[in-house]
This record gives sequence, structure tokens and C-alpha cells, in this order.
Amino acid sequence: MTVKLIALYKQPEDEAAFLSHYHDVHMPLVAKTPHLQKAVVNRITGSPMGEAPYFLIAEMHFPDRACFDAAMASPENRAAGKDLMGFARHLVTLVVAEED
Repeated sequence: MTVKLIALYKQPEDEAAFLSHYHDVHMPLVAKTPHLQKAVVNRITGSPMGEAPYFLIAEMHFPDRACFDAAMASPENRAAGKDLMGFARHLVTLVVAEED
């Protein structure tokens, strides 16, 4: 069963600076996380129910819970987490989901 770490980002004050750091610094760190099968970045363009509450939603896919747990405990993930807290602490909500 695929396990996902999902990051929901609110609108940043400076979109260009956020996206530059996100794509040039943060995602290369995320890519080093052990057992990561794929990372999907979704740019939110609207909502059928008014204003969208999020700017970006990222999904990091892992093959199963054991691989997810090992990945979360890795030094590579800690480096990505430290970076995340440095540039998006007040913008991000993290959730874990299991694909049906």
C-alpha cells in the first residue's frame, strides 16, 4: 500500500522567491530521501468553492509503511525537514495518507 507524505502550502508573500527556493533547494533535498518512489508537485489554480486555501500541494510517495518510517528517520529527510522549517514553517501543513 502506497504511503504518502502530503505537504499543503498556503500562499507565500513572495511567490517568485518561494518557488525559486522550493524548486532549486528544497526539492533536490527531498529527492535524496531513501525509498522515495516519486514526488508530485501540484500548483493550485483555483477552487469550485471560492478562493483556494492552498497555493501548492506536494505528494511524496513511498511503497509501504516500513519504507515510509525508515525514510522519515533518515538524515536525508531531516535535512529536507530542516530546510522546510527554514523557508515555509508558517505556510505548510504536513499530513500522512495511505492510498486505497
